[in-house]
Amino acid sequence: MLESDWTKPGGTLSHKNACKEFNLTEDEVFAAMKSGKLQCRQQWAHGNPYFKLFRTEVEALALALRGAEGLKEQEMAHKLKTVNTEINSLKRKLITLEKQRMELIRAQEKG
Repeated sequence: MLESDWTKPGGTLSHKNACKEFNLTEDEVFAAMKSGKLQCRQQWAHGNPYFKLFRTEVEALALALRGAEGLKEQEMAHKLKTVNTEINSLKRKLITLEKQRMELIRAQEKG
């Protein structure tokens, strides 16, 4: 891979996110890194180390370990979880905005 591939938006992910997104264990990821199936770079966030991996290589690893059907199921489960998280976040924001609206209406009625 080229040097510029490491900086492409969406082209890389951390080993932690790879485990979550593709339902892999850290042991599977580390074994693939040691065997050369996954290229990695060590990075640090707030003093904590993590490994940066190419998304395409992680997808290929997940496909080899889980098969096409397993990869598709995990992708759908991950997307569903992401959508549910966003819905819950928007619900919390909506509740906050409705409270603010009610306070403004009360203040307007008093004044």
